[in-house]
Amino acid sequence: MIEERFSKGDSFVHGIDPRVRVLSALFYSIVIAVTGRMEVAFAGLTAAIIFIVLARLSARHVLHRLLIVNAFILMLWLILPFSFTGKSLLQIGPLSMTEQGIHYALMLTVKCNAIILVNLSLLSTCGVFNLVHALDHLRVPNKLIHLLFFIYRYAHVMQHEYCRLRDTLRIRGFKPETSMHTYRTYGAIIGTLMIRGYERSLQIHKAMICRGFRGHYWLLDHFCIKKSDVLAVSIMMLGIVLLLMLQWKIV
Repeated sequence: MIEERFSKGDSFVHGIDPRVRVLSALFYSIVIAVTGRMEVAFAGLTAAIIFIVLARLSARHVLHRLLIVNAFILMLWLILPFSFTGKSLLQIGPLSMTEQGIHYALMLTVKCNAIILVNLSLLSTCGVFNLVHALDHLRVPNKLIHLLFFIYRYAHVMQHEYCRLRDTLRIRGFKPETSMHTYRTYGAIIGTLMIRGYERSLQIHKAMICRGFRGHYWLLDHFCIKKSDVLAVSIMMLGIVLLLMLQWKIV
């Protein structure tokens, strides 16, 4: 099963109702994503860091995840500063690094990191089963819930199948290199994984029908709103309102 590193804990964030966390992460992410003001982006990043601290997540593991995301953002820094017209700060041959391009790249960096941190603190601390349970309570379509659950449940099965194919190739002396033989081999691996995944899905579907599955998971227990959840909702709504006020220049 896929490891849920952040789902176990006894922090204030871990005790919040998963439905509250899902809605809060959604609204925070929307506000941060659509803003065009640097002040709101940095305020959202500050709020996200506060959530990380309240969740008492391992700084090393959080930074590891941020490094993976920022590796892709780094490629934007190689393109965006030279893609906008405006005040030139540096000339490299025919390319001109502009102040507007740097501002836009910085804005994207801050917003992406803020959204990642918010989701790490609020959703990664949920656990997939609680997250799926919360989505069902929030009336998310059943097909999307089933898709999320099955991806979680069987991703490790496909990974195990890939490892078997990779080890089989290694035993036969296969060494990847830049050649048509390597490309054909990897194409065959992808095709084999797709076929075996399809065959496994048919087996799973038949097994579920035999067990009486009719397109809906029945919930045996339900969430209950506590006083701490009301406090959490109040704090998060206040934070969202402050971000909107900052966006509209009310404060």
